[in-house]
Amino acid sequence: MLQELGFELWIGDPAQIRTKRVRKQKTDRQDAQILLRLLMEDRFPRIWVPDAENRDLRQLLWHRHRLVQMRTRVMNQLHVVPLNEGLRRKKALWRPAGRKELESIALAPWASRRRQDLLDLLDQLTPKIQELTRALEEEVEKRPVTRLLMTHPGVGPLTALAYELVIGTPERFHCGKQIASYVGLVPTEESSGDRRRLGHISKQGNVLLRFLLVEAAQVTVRSQPEWRRKFFHLAMRRGRKIAKVAMARKLAVHLYWMWRQGCDYGLWRKLGSHAGELGNPDGVQSITDVVIGHPAPSK
Repeated sequence: MLQELGFELWIGDPAQIRTKRVRKQKTDRQDAQILLRLLMEDRFPRIWVPDAENRDLRQLLWHRHRLVQMRTRVMNQLHVVPLNEGLRRKKALWRPAGRKELESIALAPWASRRRQDLLDLLDQLTPKIQELTRALEEEVEKRPVTRLLMTHPGVGPLTALAYELVIGTPERFHCGKQIASYVGLVPTEESSGDRRRLGHISKQGNVLLRFLLVEAAQVTVRSQPEWRRKFFHLAMRRGRKIAKVAMARKLAVHLYWMWRQGCDYGLWRKLGSHAGELGNPDGVQSITDVVIGHPAPSK
């Protein structure tokens, strides 16, 4: 509302603002004085706020995600019906022949009513999800950044669009570690002196993006031999759950550098890291070296 009225709205990081308070007393007057002092000293910890279009597109992603979850729960309940009769059809249950077989199972009156209600819900949810999917794909076609991120193996339109909407702009972050922390894929830490203690991941940031990154990373693991070797190596050492999170963190960092460097997955792989190579102590290869094939002239 304030932006519609022409006011410039600043939102600060409450965690950082809280650290500026030294007194244990907290009143509205003291809070206002702290905010005023931070603004006058140009130390106000302003955070990035998505615009109205960004927030509205997030509602599209969340709405589709929730409907897919509802459909999954309905399908899981329908799977129980043939299982109770000794039939196990898995994905074949949703083919025309499987659907016909499901409807032909003789059940008691209330069990039959439950089956029919679940089938009606499934028939209602599927067209709605398809409509939202088409709207999502149309939005992806308008966004070059999303199409760029989709060149990474395992990343589809939903994950790429969610990544662009949540991150906003890569210039907000200085390195891949900050991206991993922003989406909540780094462990909590309570260390002191020589003792280092790491806990579960922080789970800060956008829940939907973190879920999509974990799902997309598993697709990448199945399609890329290099990722698969890394995943099984971590799974044997630390367990599959930790390995999945590690792959999701790796994927988030990859997408960040692809976006920041403005190159697709193939070109980004050629750029990569070249630390330790002769004549390249910094480990960064110029894009001129990749595209032209020889080093750029020194100034």
